[in-house]
Amino acid sequence: MRLSFERQLIADYGRKLVQSGLTTGSGGNLSLLNREENLIAIGPSGIDYADVSAQDVVVVDRRGAIVEGRWKPSSELSFHLALYDQRADVQAVVHTHSVYATTMACLHREIPAVHYLVAFAGKKVPLAPYATFGTPQLAESVKKHIGDSNALLLANHGLVAVGADLPQAFNVAEEIELVARIYYQACSIGEPVLVHDDEMDRVVEKFRTYGQQDNGRK
Repeated sequence: MRLSFERQLIADYGRKLVQSGLTTGSGGNLSLLNREENLIAIGPSGIDYADVSAQDVVVVDRRGAIVEGRWKPSSELSFHLALYDQRADVQAVVHTHSVYATTMACLHREIPAVHYLVAFAGKKVPLAPYATFGTPQLAESVKKHIGDSNALLLANHGLVAVGADLPQAFNVAEEIELVARIYYQACSIGEPVLVHDDEMDRVVEKFRTYGQQDNGRK
């Protein structure tokens, strides 16, 4: 089986998406790029994550043609391909419909530096304008607005998180959902006081080695 390791990870993390409350049913999608083989493992379209095994995960080439697999790949394959083409540092993509991040996306609000943990994405989480799911227009919008951020809100849709591997991209999605919830709750009470831009520069720089030099978030 081609990309057996990557396909198993996609199946495992698909279940984690649901267990962590980042999506429901078959919503959202995940992919993992093997740059040595120049192939991508991506979840199948419209199948509940609880029912997806490694064999159900689809392998495609960099143009999106199916190399191995019995199902259609995710309907959002085009923006996964666009992200891998746009960013040489990206090897994993996680797309969620997590409630608080999606709420911000439906308000057409970026997530600012309301908490320093936004640094998992960058100094903020930018917003891409709405485009119909699964279309070249959405892929182009994602490619245009991701910049150097590790997360991007899709207007009236959800969140995209990227990373050097699947655990990292998943972690970004989880942390940004937490920050989105904090932002939502702070806005419900008053006007959030944002972390100063200079401090965010320092935090973003520290996060470049996060998990190697520090044992915790502080």
